[in-house]
Amino acid sequence: MQFKLLSTDSKSSARAGELSTGHGKIETPIFMPVGTLGSVKGIHMKDVHDDINADIILGNTYHLYLRPGIEIIEQAGGLHKFNGWDRPILTDSGGYQVYSLSDRRKLDENGVLFQSHIDGSRHLFSPENVMDTQRTIGADIVMAFDECTPYPCDYDYAKNSMEITHRWLDRCINRFDETKPKYGYNQSLFPIVQGSTYRDLRKQSAEVIASKGAEGNAIGGLSVGEPHEMMYEMTELVCGILPKDKPRYLMGVGTPANILESIALGVDMFDCVMPTRNGRNGMLFTKEGIINIKNKKWQNDFNPIEKNGESFVDQQYSKAYLRHLFVAKEMLGSMIASQHNLAFYLWLVREARKHILSGDFSEWKEGMIKKVTVRL
Repeated sequence: MQFKLLSTDSKSSARAGELSTGHGKIETPIFMPVGTLGSVKGIHMKDVHDDINADIILGNTYHLYLRPGIEIIEQAGGLHKFNGWDRPILTDSGGYQVYSLSDRRKLDENGVLFQSHIDGSRHLFSPENVMDTQRTIGADIVMAFDECTPYPCDYDYAKNSMEITHRWLDRCINRFDETKPKYGYNQSLFPIVQGSTYRDLRKQSAEVIASKGAEGNAIGGLSVGEPHEMMYEMTELVCGILPKDKPRYLMGVGTPANILESIALGVDMFDCVMPTRNGRNGMLFTKEGIINIKNKKWQNDFNPIEKNGESFVDQQYSKAYLRHLFVAKEMLGSMIASQHNLAFYLWLVREARKHILSGDFSEWKEGMIKKVTVRL
């Protein structure tokens, strides 16, 4: 994998770059649609490819390991062949799911023993078998196995969690280095910075991760309930330590405003379930602000979703029609809203990139944040 830094904003740390993988190039900053089970929920892969035009999608090791199972994915020739996606894929290691399953898992030095949320069966995730699993899934970018700390958590818990994440990282690197890709293209391993919201722990973790010389680095353990300003503080601290010539991935973030603020701090890659999850519940993100399409005020509005007439879906669906679909509980409503939101997120990061390259990102960002946070 190669990362080329093309431009940096003069008034912030925002960067425009290009990431080259075995399945094509990724222009950064980039938003990655979440395809947890190998599919972006409610949207045809063709639409993710052609209409939304995503450069990369994300899959989840924990979920794919449980269903359909690694044997099926390997028989298919890897996840790209299984789901028909011919562009880059990133897989999360399952660390976040370990965090979210705190009532049904046991964590120790060896790894995490957990119960499946599907049938209650017991499984062990260790740094070694998580690397093996991601080799079999075949993602272009794979994540190190970590523990995502909850918020709030006390200092000692955060410190111990960070230290076990670092020890697991060494084991991940060793296993990754002693194994080979299975499907004829290279894979890249990203370590993950932890440390909760404690500045000294975040600094220490960022320094450890930077010292590993990985092809890219991730920032984890944020967007788990902490105030946004605290997230920005930790992100700025970490971005000041991680190598400038490697991509930086802020995991699980976030709202349009979160993404713009984090781009300004030096982040290159993002993922979040918000565009599709909120879309399924009738929340639309637009250039002029946030719409709850279920509200009665839209029932006679025959204008397209975007005020200026541009639509992020194939047809110019009106707000009145989309509201009708939600009120009638037609699944097409959720599909249209999800597709619109993802296309808007991709538009947003691509516009950010254009303004970084043209030299006026900071001014554009301030105006855009005021718009995208308004409730219409």
